[in-house]
Amino acid sequence: MDNADYLDVALRLANADLDDLSGLRAALHDEPWWSSRATSSDVTSLRAVAATIRATLDAAVRGDGEAVLASVNGLLAAHPPRPRVSGHGSGGWHIHVADPDASPATEAAAASAWGLAQAIVRHPLSRWGHCAAEGCGNYYLDSSTNQAKRFCSPRCANRVHVAAFRSRHRG
Repeated sequence: MDNADYLDVALRLANADLDDLSGLRAALHDEPWWSSRATSSDVTSLRAVAATIRATLDAAVRGDGEAVLASVNGLLAAHPPRPRVSGHGSGGWHIHVADPDASPATEAAAASAWGLAQAIVRHPLSRWGHCAAEGCGNYYLDSSTNQAKRFCSPRCANRVHVAAFRSRHRG
């Protein structure tokens, strides 16, 4: 994983439905090593982490830099990354942020804290957003060149645009 992947973990946790184990496994689908080992206790642990990430992202969307810094530093203190290099054979080396025997919750929390920390250093608060689609509460990082992103995904953007089109063309 790289830092962008760790941010993706944080965003997926923030946007996930963590009511049960299936919701956590869906959020961690890109990390099968975590997803396949996740348990109900990981769900419980990560609910609090996800709530803190959402509060951090709310502060970023509001442009409240002091709150963002306090929250991210709190996440790093509570879930400190313990970097280690991992490899598969003679290549494919990459960095993990927790011990090899750490629970999925421990590694996902540390990855999220680290990814969010790296992202707020690299991207101004004006790049963070909350989806403009009605009924969607997802957060995103706007990496577009024109800083015009308003939706978390093409699906939400399409749904809103189709609804607007239909509304304009009604009798």
